[in-house]
Amino acid sequence: MGFPYLSIIVFLPLAGAILLALWPRPSARTVRLLSLSFALVAFILSIVVFFLFDRSAGGFQFVQMVDWIPSINAHYFLGVDGLGLTMLLLTTLLGLVAVLVSWGINMRVREYFCWLLVLETCLLGVFSSLDLILFLLFWEFELVPMYLLISIWGTGRKDYSAMKYLIYTILGGAMILAGILLVYFNTGTLDMTQIQLTGTTPIITTMFFLLFLGFAIKLPMFPFHTWLPDAHTDAPTAVSVMLAGVLIKMGGYGMIRLCVSMFPGVAHDYAPILAAFAVVSVLYGAAVTLRQTDLKRLIAYSSISHMGYVLLGIFCLSEMSLTGATLQMFSHGVITGLLFAMVGLVYDKTHHRLIPELGGLARRMPVIAAVFSIAGLAALGLPGTSGFAAEFLVFLGSFSSGAFRFVELYTVLGIIGIVITAGYILWMLQRVFFGPPKAEYEEVEDANRLEMVPIFTLVAVILLIGVYPAILTNVIGLGIAGIV
Repeated sequence: MGFPYLSIIVFLPLAGAILLALWPRPSARTVRLLSLSFALVAFILSIVVFFLFDRSAGGFQFVQMVDWIPSINAHYFLGVDGLGLTMLLLTTLLGLVAVLVSWGINMRVREYFCWLLVLETCLLGVFSSLDLILFLLFWEFELVPMYLLISIWGTGRKDYSAMKYLIYTILGGAMILAGILLVYFNTGTLDMTQIQLTGTTPIITTMFFLLFLGFAIKLPMFPFHTWLPDAHTDAPTAVSVMLAGVLIKMGGYGMIRLCVSMFPGVAHDYAPILAAFAVVSVLYGAAVTLRQTDLKRLIAYSSISHMGYVLLGIFCLSEMSLTGATLQMFSHGVITGLLFAMVGLVYDKTHHRLIPELGGLARRMPVIAAVFSIAGLAALGLPGTSGFAAEFLVFLGSFSSGAFRFVELYTVLGIIGIVITAGYILWMLQRVFFGPPKAEYEEVEDANRLEMVPIFTLVAVILLIGVYPAILTNVIGLGIAGIV
């Protein structure tokens, strides 16, 4: 097993949460600094693992396997390949950003940061688990911190949004549980690395779609998307960062790790139908985004559109399209995390989120306007940003995949989504920052030094991946090659 890097990374945030819970009457400053310390160490360790990952060997590395429930052949089984490692790095990065953007939380501070750290452990566990029961355990427990963070520290219809998220996710989790049970009863193993059912019998197809529907709800794929805008609108800023940046990536990750890898025959047979849903998600999400007047809802609906690219890349089933889909998950996580962080800053400074009530903010907020513009341009796929690198790989891989008839048409229809994205992003930036200035915002302040740290960090990542995407694609490709 070697040094237990993955166990330490996964459970370090949880250890921080337990320490905070047991600490006798800590001050708010102590809570924030301890949370930051644990999130920072987890991020640093994930970078260490990223650079220690053996590019020449590939496969699953940093593996830890211990007997857990012998009666059902379940193991405490952790390991990462190029796919899991990329998601691990994304989670620890955005977990650190979430702590930093939560610095202004003043209500029940200890409880808030405890649940935020617990949420990070659950997400890290999902991306590191190679045993189906362990995977499901982390997947389901994520519901608890998310529900509490939205329902207690949210705004607006927070109870409604939290309950809606809970209902959708429980339904998806039930389907995943049923799918895992069928897999176990038909294979006798829970080891993800050993399961591959190449046939297309009715029972194998049933297993595939039970798992797929559970992941499609989390992605979220049209028509299972309606929980996302409500959850985003009413969640606190840091929770929106984690929700858009990492949680919805659980769906795409599950599709690649379980659906495509374990059921290649069914994935190939139903690829045209599932890719059609991807195109609908792209175009529908982009069209609805044009109609939004709330900044948070605008970014939430844009996430539905951009995750459609992930779905398209997955079910075009080529090595390049799957690599592009994984890079799109990472890129979208960073870009959307930055966008939600910027919306939080705009709201904190102006106390407004509705686009018609804002205008001319660039004069008073030059840093916020510049960073918001960079994030927006990355979202529409400007060359030199991670958004362009990811979408280019998805489209090139999909167009040339030959996975099914009319795959070229599907790809061209998906590309139309970029045109609509450019429309709503540029229109939003013009109305919020570059329109006529409004008198009521003459005294608003720009981002302070503490607020600049997380947003500049994400800008740096967006530009790094945009200029040199091979830093990730070389690693992602090692995981995808084995699946293909």
